[in-house]
Amino acid sequence: MTDVQKEFQRVAVLGLGYIGLPTAAVIASRGMKVIGIDTNERVINTIKSGSIHIEEPDLDGLVQKVVSNGMLVATTTPEPADVFVIAVPTPIDEAKRPDLRSVLAALASIVNLLAPGNIVIIESTVPIGTTEKLAKMIVEQRPDLSLGARDKTLPYVSVAYCPERVLPGRILTELVNNDRCIGGVTPSCTRQAQRFYKSFVRGACVATTASAAEMVKLTENAFRDTNIAFANELSVVCDHHNVDVWEVIDLANRHPRVNILRPGPGVGGHCIAVDPWFIVDSAPDLTRLIRTSREVNDSKISWTVERAAALIEDQTYANVACYGLAFKANVEDLRESPALEIAVQLAERYGDRVKIVEPYIREIPTVLAKHGAVLIGLEEALQTCEIAILLVDHDQFKMIPLAERRHLAVLDTRGIWQDMPNRL
Repeated sequence: MTDVQKEFQRVAVLGLGYIGLPTAAVIASRGMKVIGIDTNERVINTIKSGSIHIEEPDLDGLVQKVVSNGMLVATTTPEPADVFVIAVPTPIDEAKRPDLRSVLAALASIVNLLAPGNIVIIESTVPIGTTEKLAKMIVEQRPDLSLGARDKTLPYVSVAYCPERVLPGRILTELVNNDRCIGGVTPSCTRQAQRFYKSFVRGACVATTASAAEMVKLTENAFRDTNIAFANELSVVCDHHNVDVWEVIDLANRHPRVNILRPGPGVGGHCIAVDPWFIVDSAPDLTRLIRTSREVNDSKISWTVERAAALIEDQTYANVACYGLAFKANVEDLRESPALEIAVQLAERYGDRVKIVEPYIREIPTVLAKHGAVLIGLEEALQTCEIAILLVDHDQFKMIPLAERRHLAVLDTRGIWQDMPNRL
């Protein structure tokens, strides 16, 4: 057993979703006993059987291995550990404000289990200052403990923030190889958290403060959201002038200092579509650009729906195939997906004329099924549907030759069928 394995013999990961489960499996594969905790019993039973409830390349085999050898145990009840990693969801509410109930519940479930020398790490996306507040909550409820040796007369625990920065479809690789930004509420908290991450991360583990680390996570996704908003707004302007936006971007990007992103039907995923609102909520009078970018990207959904509706109403009885529901290419993740929202709005208008082609899911979402939409295969869509609304640039869609789709009326929101008319 290595020194690190002796120091961190038991690790508790709270939240076994898209980040928590891969994180738990990677840590377990490094020889540390991991207690995976989730409130969803179906998730727990799935993992106990050595299976997974999400789609991610190579994750199934890794989970099966660490569950079968006893290094990963799944439960609904927290247990004592040396390190507690909180990786629960932090959505926004209807007012676009951060909803931290899951983080607070996770902390409450472990506060009485904490022992001297323990490390508590927040990986969930949180507003600036949250880690400090959570640390204060710990010492208020556990006056027998101090934070990072601030009070040398008391045993201490370490509290730190370390955001994930992984890409769905590459999570296992990026969990290990990407640099990590680690900020403790004290310098000693930072050092302790760094020691833990260096036990399984090959990338650099860069030290900072908790507030800076929180801001880094939000900044990364707000930056990307703003750049996408420029491309999406540009596509609307080009459409107004009847100019091909894809040609404009390709030619503009020949400039040595220009790199415009590709537009789409909106922005999805749990990070980019959500995290900028955390910054806006923290300083609403100072975030005009960030707020506007979010509004531009959200408005692209309704704009795309109206473009699709105009195409559909030109062919009154034609069947409509929506190609893709995921928030990005080659994944099954539907969180905050603009493609899903567009498909739902079209199904609300056109009922069972709307068919769904999504190779990464097995069942159609209930929100679509209740309007009569059905899930069909790619070949069936090409043969039975006269209208194609291309919403996700899955590789399977890119490979369809022109000869097999020449008969279609197409709205291409991703620019992958550039040999067809009606592209955004």
